[in-house]
Amino acid sequence: MRDVVSPRPRPRFSLQANASTLRRIVILAVLAAIWELYARWLDNSLLLPTLTATFGALARATLSGELPDRAVTSLRVLTTGYALAVAIAIVFTALAVMSRWGSDALGLLTSMFNPLPAIALLPVALLWFGIGVPSLLFVTVHSVLWPVALACHSGFLSVSPTLRMVGRNLGLSHGRFITEILMPAAFPHILSGLRIGWAFAWRTLIAAELVFGVSARSGGLGWFIYTNRAQLETDSVFAGLLTVILIGLAVEELVFKTISRATVERWGQHTS
Repeated sequence: MRDVVSPRPRPRFSLQANASTLRRIVILAVLAAIWELYARWLDNSLLLPTLTATFGALARATLSGELPDRAVTSLRVLTTGYALAVAIAIVFTALAVMSRWGSDALGLLTSMFNPLPAIALLPVALLWFGIGVPSLLFVTVHSVLWPVALACHSGFLSVSPTLRMVGRNLGLSHGRFITEILMPAAFPHILSGLRIGWAFAWRTLIAAELVFGVSARSGGLGWFIYTNRAQLETDSVFAGLLTVILIGLAVEELVFKTISRATVERWGQHTS
């Protein structure tokens, strides 16, 4: 008699992920229906275009190549500013870990500049760098640097004394102690800081571009939204806003959640 092989059960996390995806789809469908119905009831495309009109404007701007060009321009500035801010945050955090002077300096600088909105620095950026990419990079770096440095430093401080003693007993140098002991143990906090920094950078950049773009030719998504508002093309304005949302969702789902599943969830780590 042949043995009956029972099917392997599906992993629990896979079922939970599928259920979460289904719930999100339902929520998006409900929000889309509310938008469409309310816009039709309002019947004023200047104030609120319908969802179908917004998707039409999105398709036209995409096919013409204008919207992809604007999105690429914004993402290019964003990735440059984000990378610079993360690099500076790593240096600040490393200094804070290696000495009490560095720790006190980081705490003081974070307390001073983290509550300061990046948009408030736009006049200073205009005075120092003029209208252009350097000003956008300046406010983007400011919006990312402090939350990332604060999250990394908090993560390092939360590492258990046992792990710290292991690193000291092994005689690791400061650099190896940070990369081999502190960073893996503090990675949930670091990833959370990177995620928050991305959100701050994205909204700061779009807001800065709404105030000033590089020029009508080379501006980003914020400039696209601004120029269409000036021309009373409300459907195109909402198409630009929808593009900002879609890019934010794509980065969250494809980048940060992928990293989280490959590291934090896989290792069973969590932030307290």
